[in-house]
Amino acid sequence: MAENNTLNMITQRAIEEGIAMEIGKTSPEYYEACNLIEMNEEDMKRLGILKNTNVRVTSESGQVIVKAIVARQTVYPGLCHIRQGVWANQVVPPRTQSTGTPQYSGFPVTVESTPDEKLKSALELVLSAVGMWKGEKLCPR
Repeated sequence: MAENNTLNMITQRAIEEGIAMEIGKTSPEYYEACNLIEMNEEDMKRLGILKNTNVRVTSESGQVIVKAIVARQTVYPGLCHIRQGVWANQVVPPRTQSTGTPQYSGFPVTVESTPDEKLKSALELVLSAVGMWKGEKLCPR
């Protein structure tokens, strides 16, 4: 991974995600609440990432396209945040350090601007992960 666009990923819960989960993980509310990466504004400038544009987040475990936004909570330079859920799970390493829980925080990712890449819905991501997505658009919007 290139040093200049490597950030430290953390995942955590957010109230918007919790509300949307109660509605359903295939709902437009869940899609809007969870398909984003919160970044420090200075990191966004340094990486040439415009607010509300799509980016590719890549880790040792995979990659995902999400929308980049300026952090709504404190995210220091060098950190980024994706809410726990389907989008974050695409890049979370499976290591558990013998705890039985994947490493949800503290792993390196690269973030690069990909404004022409399309976001996938939660269902598209799950179907893709198991080799069942045929490319048809299932986005709730």
